[in-house]
Amino acid sequence: MTSHPFPVIAPEPLTRVPSEHPKIALVSGGLGVYWGQFDGLLDTVRASAATIAARIEGIGATVTDFGVVSDPVGGAAAADRIRQADVDLIVLFVSTYMTSAQVLPIFKYGGAPILLVCLQPGRSMDHENFGTGDWLGYAGSAGLPEMCVALERLGLPARSVSGHLDDERAWEKIGRYIRATGVKATLRRGRYGLLGHLYPGMFDIASNITSTYSTFGGHVEILELDDLRRLYEGVTEEDTETKLRTVEKIFSIDAGADRTNIRFQAQVSVALDRLIEEYDLDTLAYFHMGNSDDIYSRLATAFPIGATLLSTRGIPTVTEFELRAGIAMLITGQLGGGGTFTEGQALDFDRGHVELGHNDAADASITSDRPVLRNLEVFHGKSGGGASVEATVRPGPVTQFSIGEMHDGRLRFIASEGTAVAGPAIRIGNTTTRVDFGCDPGDWTDAWAQSGSTHHWSMAVGHLAKDIEALADLLGAEFRRIPPSS
Repeated sequence: MTSHPFPVIAPEPLTRVPSEHPKIALVSGGLGVYWGQFDGLLDTVRASAATIAARIEGIGATVTDFGVVSDPVGGAAAADRIRQADVDLIVLFVSTYMTSAQVLPIFKYGGAPILLVCLQPGRSMDHENFGTGDWLGYAGSAGLPEMCVALERLGLPARSVSGHLDDERAWEKIGRYIRATGVKATLRRGRYGLLGHLYPGMFDIASNITSTYSTFGGHVEILELDDLRRLYEGVTEEDTETKLRTVEKIFSIDAGADRTNIRFQAQVSVALDRLIEEYDLDTLAYFHMGNSDDIYSRLATAFPIGATLLSTRGIPTVTEFELRAGIAMLITGQLGGGGTFTEGQALDFDRGHVELGHNDAADASITSDRPVLRNLEVFHGKSGGGASVEATVRPGPVTQFSIGEMHDGRLRFIASEGTAVAGPAIRIGNTTTRVDFGCDPGDWTDAWAQSGSTHHWSMAVGHLAKDIEALADLLGAEFRRIPPSS
């Protein structure tokens, strides 16, 4: 997980869903004729590879070392073994010069994205004492251009990180790709629920399920409110009392809150938990307008508590059928930043802040205090009323992350970094966070609106734009960063 100034800690008794440990293939390359010419060079390569493997495992991955490829025959054999291992990322250690023919089979048939790692043993050669064999242990930069050309001619992205074994700058870059690979593996196996229907007229958030699958993999499960009704009817008094004890621990309940409505929402929360379990969902996007007092309309108004508890566990549960915003929250959560459902709220030109938030639910693992349950007579733009969630993301670095769908069906990753700051907030049962983006609030708002973002997205703690960019690279998605960039 990424280390941030404000680590994500889910309040007891909730347990956050862990991030995926990606499977990494490490393979080293060098020109085979060198081994017989220079004693100790192959040992140097293997020792460096062992160091690289240990560092990658320390980031949070399972590494299989496929050894040193010295010629095209060895490269073909390694490609077969790597493909059979079904890994998530291939790290090629460019240790010294090698021919591209040695690793072309790995590039073409290994079955996973490639990251070239060119890390020499130390910061600088011992120029007074080095011979040819010693120099070749530092000569990965001689082979790196040929590796990149080989990838380009195969129509594959060329990704490389160069440095030395103790170069923290290089390891920060490598770490981004390892973390992004874990998220990619989660998305590949992900299950995304859609319950109900699109909010009428919301053109921007309508999602092409095929585009979602094309970029992320996984599966979109189409659900009916009747699925929730069936599970709701099976909730017992004991189930409800247990959930109410959790609600008392996670939320601060306003004196004017409707306790009867909170109890009803607790029952629905139990049913939501069971819906997530039954369909093995990683996210859930829901909406039902409702215009009567039937059970479906009542259920549709009773999500705030259950959606907050699920989102806090790392299972984003979002209103208005926002499939892609839920996936954005899943991504930022897997990167260690949590994720709360967000849209534009207002601009404060006196203080230079953008006010962001949403009604319905929050991620309590990243809020400054316990979320408040505040009673609302009317859920604006929706039917019904009741207890709603009021919370603020804690002060410090934050990232806004949106997944836009373009006119041709491609998805675009959009990120912007800022700082959550203290200041006045409206008290209407919404999440509200002030963010200083280091520029005029109007300029930021224009740039964000014109980026292709929907009007909902994920707000996470920490600065995650570079991690998100690495994930976009691995997924083949377009990436756009909104100023200011650091």
